Amino acid sequence: MADAALPAPIPRPKGLVWLLAISAFLVFSTWGASLAPWAFEMPRAWQVPFAETLSRFVKWLLNDASFGLFTFAELTRFIAAILDAPYRLVLAFLSSGSPEAGLPPMSWIGVTGLAAIAGHRAGGAPLALLIAVCFGFIAVFGRWESAMVTLASIVIAVPIGIAGGLAIGILAHRSRFIARAIIPVLDLMQTVPVFAYLVPILILFGFGPVAAIVATLIYAMPPMIRVTMLALSRVPAEIVDLGRMVGCSEPQMTWRVMVPAAKDALMLGANQVIMLSLNMVIIASMIGAGGLGFDVLSALRRLDFGAGLEAGLCIVALAIALDRLSQAFAGLKVNPATGGTWLSRHPHLFAGLCLLTLTYLAGLVWPWVETFPVAWEYTTGDFWSRVMREINVTYFDALEAIKTTLLLNLMIPVKRFLIDLPWLGVAALLAFAGLQLSGPRLALLTGSLTVLIALTGLWEQAMTTVYLCGVSVMFAMLIGVPIGIAAAERNWLWVGTRTVIDTLQTLPSFVYLMPAVMLFRVGDFTAMLAVVAYSVVPAIRYTVLGLRGVDSGLVEAGRAMGCTEGQILRRIKLKLALPEIMLGLNQTIMFALSMLVITALVGTRDLGQEVYIALTKANAGAGLVSGLCVAFIAIIADRLIQASAARMRAGLGLADGGRHES
Repeated sequence: MADAALPAPIPRPKGLVWLLAISAFLVFSTWGASLAPWAFEMPRAWQVPFAETLSRFVKWLLNDASFGLFTFAELTRFIAAILDAPYRLVLAFLSSGSPEAGLPPMSWIGVTGLAAIAGHRAGGAPLALLIAVCFGFIAVFGRWESAMVTLASIVIAVPIGIAGGLAIGILAHRSRFIARAIIPVLDLMQTVPVFAYLVPILILFGFGPVAAIVATLIYAMPPMIRVTMLALSRVPAEIVDLGRMVGCSEPQMTWRVMVPAAKDALMLGANQVIMLSLNMVIIASMIGAGGLGFDVLSALRRLDFGAGLEAGLCIVALAIALDRLSQAFAGLKVNPATGGTWLSRHPHLFAGLCLLTLTYLAGLVWPWVETFPVAWEYTTGDFWSRVMREINVTYFDALEAIKTTLLLNLMIPVKRFLIDLPWLGVAALLAFAGLQLSGPRLALLTGSLTVLIALTGLWEQAMTTVYLCGVSVMFAMLIGVPIGIAAAERNWLWVGTRTVIDTLQTLPSFVYLMPAVMLFRVGDFTAMLAVVAYSVVPAIRYTVLGLRGVDSGLVEAGRAMGCTEGQILRRIKLKLALPEIMLGLNQTIMFALSMLVITALVGTRDLGQEVYIALTKANAGAGLVSGLCVAFIAIIADRLIQASAARMRAGLGLADGGRHES
């Protein structure tokens, strides 16, 4: 009875605390400039010359760094030679041939046939037909040579990325120290814009395909490392115990027990390496990769939407073929054949050898077997360019009215508001948010990263980036969430929607810029449109994932209580799916930030523009510092949204879903 007499604990007034914090922030932002002007604009004397320091460090690496027997420059040249030799060999097979030996490259029929045979081995006739259609599409649209150059770099980069990611992931799984040390590095590798580290790569490895392969590896390897760490940690304990019981050594435990047990997840990581390598082809073409990426880039420079779209769709076709092939091999159950003849055990290998021999001999007689005839090629480039011009002429006034209205009433006011915010107030507010959502560690991280951005002297550019990203993400979520809700409720709509967003996700980001520039010219509005088109995919995908993951028992309980379908959607499904939707918001922000660096080509004055200017001037320090500022913004948003989603899941009594990798 004594316990019953105790007063109930008073709940913490979290809403009131947030209100007070935001009110204090707004008051200081409005009237604090006269009291503490240094809190609004970082004094030049306080700014740290990070860019100059990094530039000097890169020059020291190139000119003076030594490891005793060899210099750092000699090490980079050695790495370049190791990468260049297999690349030249693969390129000779696929594209250039061997003039010294008088051997032509593999014919287009041979390459298509080999890919189809591999597809038949992994997934049967339907997959073989799909792959043949994808390669045929590339040939018909006259992009075969470019596609083979791109494929040669992919053939080299992907195995290295998979093997390197697997090795580092295994080391991180074995050593908690390595795991803790590598996670921040992975965060930076996945959030620093690619443009930012193109300059030091160019300085260290020179201009050409090798530099492009190195950049691709930096961009594509982190998901493989993360997936390896996650997959090995989730190997069932009974499998590990069984391996120990039979006396496996540490290498045997890794390669004969844990890696085979985690095969499915590891193949997912390999698939991610393939897709990210293909996403890099355009940016890699800026430092000498050539191929389909260069075709898209040159079309963008000419504002030739039709040619750029065709080259982009050829990248999509190549991505679809490699994606489906890798997924099929991931699910393939290999049963070693025993007995019988070599031919019966290896029919696909025999078919491939026969195909190569026959196409080589036939190519000596009929040139169309070796090279796809120009007369058979087809293009829709002129049609799409005419469509864009017609839209521009017919709807110019309406498009200008939409652009002007949004700029004057939304984008410019938001931009001015954010640029005028005090760096000290923003750092304090973000630290407070981290403290409330997760505790002192997150508060220290968010506050210190914000202060670091201010110390670089790039505060105005950073706030411009936040403004463009924020407005773009808002529109992406306003478009993506309703589409996701509709698709989650209707299976037939989801099938079509998934096809569209899969295509959008594989379409090169540069392709989104061309129609936006042709219709609205350069500027912030054009950048915003391109970012929305590129980043709407995760908003749709995670909304569908969250709604379809709601427990069907809860839905049935709602119906039993007499709830209408609208009430079930609003009060049950959306509420329970909100943590997943928040993670979709997180990924939308990541996509938007990665696209914003590319929109620097259309005249934005944000951190992306600083990165691009540094690239054109070969200023390694400035590029890295600007890129790190973008990474800091991404990390702050990621950690706060992850913490918010975790609290939501805990409040709803849901199991923690863990981090969602992009």
